[in-house]
Amino acid sequence: MRIFLVRHGESLGNIDERAYGQFGDHNVPLTQWGHRQAIQAGEAIAAHIAGLTGPDLGKLRIWYSPFLRTRQTRDALLTVLPPDRIGHASEDYLLREQDFGLFTEIYDRAEQKQKFPDEFEKWARLRSNSGKFYARPPDGESRADVAQRVRLFLQTMMHDVSNGNDNVVIVGHGVTNRAFEMNFLQHPVEWFERSDNPGNADITLIEGSHAHGYTSTLLHQAADRQNGEEELRDAYGAEMMIAPKPGL
Repeated sequence: MRIFLVRHGESLGNIDERAYGQFGDHNVPLTQWGHRQAIQAGEAIAAHIAGLTGPDLGKLRIWYSPFLRTRQTRDALLTVLPPDRIGHASEDYLLREQDFGLFTEIYDRAEQKQKFPDEFEKWARLRSNSGKFYARPPDGESRADVAQRVRLFLQTMMHDVSNGNDNVVIVGHGVTNRAFEMNFLQHPVEWFERSDNPGNADITLIEGSHAHGYTSTLLHQAADRQNGEEELRDAYGAEMMIAPKPGL
């Protein structure tokens, strides 16, 4: 069995947090650079499966989050993966990114505290008393909530695997992909707390069997934009731009 865990390419939200408020988290597009990263991720999967032989090398069963940036990443993968290796592709809402509630478009802690002082203090106490994994942002999801729904997706996926679809591509997000790896490999909560989200368009390969166990390796690490490089920052596939701040 092989599972290619792919995080979406760089999105507008990754370079400017205001994009989440302007477009809504579900509708934030890739950047031009993110699309290039996704193409390269598809090429890495294609190169990997080209070197494999054996009767267990079936078609790639693709699952993806419904968010725009993951659907665009899926489309980019499909342009470079060999068509004869592609099986069915399905969207699953359980693969969506963590819902940060009131803090969805605010990642600066000082700004969170300024705008929502009571909610921030309550969240801070939860993080201190219960741990980051279990603490829910106001009106949002904890990482434990994400891991729980990803476990539900895993049940669906394993049912599909039992029907012979055991070469899987999952196009998801940083937290959801990490939650999938935690669940599938039965890592403890401590592993999640110590680990970091994969980078944009990184690929984690999980492979093995129930009888012999599974391993997890970083198959592909996407290229990051270098300091000073400002090109390819526009939205991919749409006439979108981040509105300038008032007064600029």
